[in-house]
Amino acid sequence: MLRIRSLNVAYGGLHALTDLSIEVGEGQFVAVVGPNGAGKTTLFKAISGSVTPLSGEITYGGRDLMKMPPAERARLGIAHVPEGRQVFASMTVLENLEMGAYAGRGRVDWKTLLPSILDLFPVLDERKDQLAGTLSGGEQQMLAIGRGLASAPELLMLDEPSMGLAPTIVDAIFDRVHQIHQQHNLTILLVEQRVAEALESCDLGYVLETGRVVLEGTHDALMSNEQVRRAYLGM
Repeated sequence: MLRIRSLNVAYGGLHALTDLSIEVGEGQFVAVVGPNGAGKTTLFKAISGSVTPLSGEITYGGRDLMKMPPAERARLGIAHVPEGRQVFASMTVLENLEMGAYAGRGRVDWKTLLPSILDLFPVLDERKDQLAGTLSGGEQQMLAIGRGLASAPELLMLDEPSMGLAPTIVDAIFDRVHQIHQQHNLTILLVEQRVAEALESCDLGYVLETGRVVLEGTHDALMSNEQVRRAYLGM
């Protein structure tokens, strides 16, 4: 579905991504993990079109994304849930979800999409008339994911969904992400600092360090890898 080959991105002459290659197959849950500054968010910005790579290839469903403007990429069925949630604070929960549907293909299926999102996140149903800016951090993250789902995506990209959240809330968020993947067979690309949680449910994982892929493999291979266990899992 998504294929990235030899991607290079630089800011001010400093390389953020160097010869990075990853693949995401249809229906897969792929996790890209690594510390702060590893290039995870830059990867998402390159896919979405908010940064321009120096070189490399990004194809989605066989189409060259690097020849498309950002808005056209979204219409292909790619939903990007950004780092830091970025909900529309002065709009209600329901209005935020409606914005997600308006920007994508969700308008056609809105009447069935909305109940499924509210069923997935019952707290959003309880607060659907509440201003998004008054929600807790965890509730805002749920809203951001719900807004992404409202576009009826084929690929859901989640950028650091655990950021700034308490451990118990993080567990709840990852449970929902796993549920979305399992029940809806939705393709998910996740970038995350919390390696153990990110690798727990993924089909395939990549470990980034200073803009390069240093390890890749299946869930079982990475969880049993001594380097991963020692450096990231505290084992």
